[in-house]
Amino acid sequence: MPKLKLELELHDDIITAMKSKDSLKLSVLRMLKSAVQLAQIDKNKEDSFTEEDFFVIVRRLIKQRREAAEMYISGGANERAKLELEEAKILEVYQPAQMSDEDLAKVVAETASQLAVSGPKDMGRLMGKVIASVNGQADGNRVKNQVQTYLSSLA
Repeated sequence: MPKLKLELELHDDIITAMKSKDSLKLSVLRMLKSAVQLAQIDKNKEDSFTEEDFFVIVRRLIKQRREAAEMYISGGANERAKLELEEAKILEVYQPAQMSDEDLAKVVAETASQLAVSGPKDMGRLMGKVIASVNGQADGNRVKNQVQTYLSSLA
């Protein structure tokens, strides 16, 4: 069964973390590997497992870490929040390159003109199309902010 380049890179990074005795990185990378393997088994698609499937898992794990950090901060557990954010930073290496704000603004404007949006009531339609077109190269919150900025400029 063929493995993705990202899976091979992950395997190599796990070995490197073991050799350097970096327990935090090793723990996070093992968690990622486990999540990938579980997704492959759940969907029974080891042969058709794509880079996009891998990126979806990485984005989900990063989002979980950031949400947990917010909850720890609100509960006063700043050290635990810091650890969650460090874990998210380790996972970010496995994401596609992120789109610049200028490029994201262009995508929003182009998509809005294609959809002929007229105001804030079109936010849902515009968000859906933009998120699909950026294909993981921009965080959902960044997309939301750009879309809101664009729609408010129409008013």
